[in-house]
Amino acid sequence: MKSFMLTLKDKFLNLFLLNKIQTVFPLLDIIITIISYFTAYYIANLIETNYFVFTIDYVYMLLLIIPTWALLLKMMNISDVPRTRSTLSVLFKLLNFNFIGFLLIFLYKHIFNLEIFSHYMIISFTVVNLLSLFILRMIIYRVFKYFRVNGHNVHNVILYADDESDQFISDILIYKEWGFRILMILSDSDKIRKKYGKRVRLLPDKISIKDLIKVDIIDEVIYCKSTVDENRIHDLIQACEEIGVIFRLQSSFSPMSYANAYITNFNNVQFLTFSSSPRNRFALSWKSFMDFWISFSLLFLLSPFMLLVSVLIKTTSKGPIVFKQERVGLRGRKFYIYKFRTMIQNAEKLKARLIEMNESDGPAFKIKKDPRITPVGKVLRKTGLDELPQLFNVLKGEMSLIGPRPPLPDEVEKYERWQLRRLSVKPGITCTWQLFPNRNDVIFEKWMKLDMQYIDNWSLKADFILFFRTILSVFRAGGH
Repeated sequence: MKSFMLTLKDKFLNLFLLNKIQTVFPLLDIIITIISYFTAYYIANLIETNYFVFTIDYVYMLLLIIPTWALLLKMMNISDVPRTRSTLSVLFKLLNFNFIGFLLIFLYKHIFNLEIFSHYMIISFTVVNLLSLFILRMIIYRVFKYFRVNGHNVHNVILYADDESDQFISDILIYKEWGFRILMILSDSDKIRKKYGKRVRLLPDKISIKDLIKVDIIDEVIYCKSTVDENRIHDLIQACEEIGVIFRLQSSFSPMSYANAYITNFNNVQFLTFSSSPRNRFALSWKSFMDFWISFSLLFLLSPFMLLVSVLIKTTSKGPIVFKQERVGLRGRKFYIYKFRTMIQNAEKLKARLIEMNESDGPAFKIKKDPRITPVGKVLRKTGLDELPQLFNVLKGEMSLIGPRPPLPDEVEKYERWQLRRLSVKPGITCTWQLFPNRNDVIFEKWMKLDMQYIDNWSLKADFILFFRTILSVFRAGGH
């Protein structure tokens, strides 16, 4: 219990101080802008009280600024939390933003004939807003830097490197606030081997990336060699996209152009980044925010009911109340899933005897009339209420409310390569296939394809619909 609480505390800090701040960052920018507006008026008013009178023109201008700033922040990606950019680059980006804002305010004043609105107010607001947004970013950056240095929100990466990659490797190892952990370097360079061979696992460049990605927990593959073989890069991109691993290619070396690529920066070095999983950071942050607070609220509201279920399980059959089982999560990370126990005490040992009765195709194991299920367990499975303890997995950050179900390790070993991409997003308590009538009758391949469709077409709206459809399915009791 103590270890669980420490884990929960660690995940809470990671979620709340990283994801939650990032979620509200655009809103925080607007709040800071509104405060800057009134601060600028106060400063301007100190110069000449009689000249600066807060009339309806000032209200109109504020109402114009709020949606304009929200749109500019979104278009220019100003609300992204700086990760590897220098302080000067952040400042210059904000200077560009505020210069465009300055011109738009000037235009608004004359287009909408806001004669009383002062030109001095435009200058004052531009300066105050610039300083306020810059200070806010530096504070947030320090917070994020602290937590990334201490191992939160870290990505495991494989590097393709040569002699020219020395500085980039050194930067990743030094700047821990970037949040990258080098698992291995693929290189034939003697220089790289001599310098980093004792600190990082080095393998020959010719080793198959497909085997490495399948065996190790890899979040990203970064290609920073000075020479580029277009055919090989294409194969690497395809291998990464196939199972949902992010691929980055230093853009200054790239002769290629891809529609699904986007630019990222590492200490002012640009990379083309390829990702086949959802990458709307604002929406994903909101998903994390809602996951945490909805699961917390549900646990609080349903605690009397969960206590009743616990009593029924304990008094009607031998064994623990909660069943704990190892599952595979995001990009192969293993964790223990929690469920209300629905089977007899030695159910796992009896599974080997029932293999011939398996009614599911593929690596999954399903039996409609499983003799191991208890009477109470049958009701819990029928309604899906046996999944309620997984709300604790959501609180710990191991799962999401909506997402592909986490598979068993032995199931993953039997996956075809294209099926591994379902591990590219955080697993969930419920997803598309579970809302089908008699969901356990869905063949394995269709189940996998439904998960791929969920990943490819993911949106907050889709999650919202799936969440409420799940609640309805509980009352319909469509499971086995």
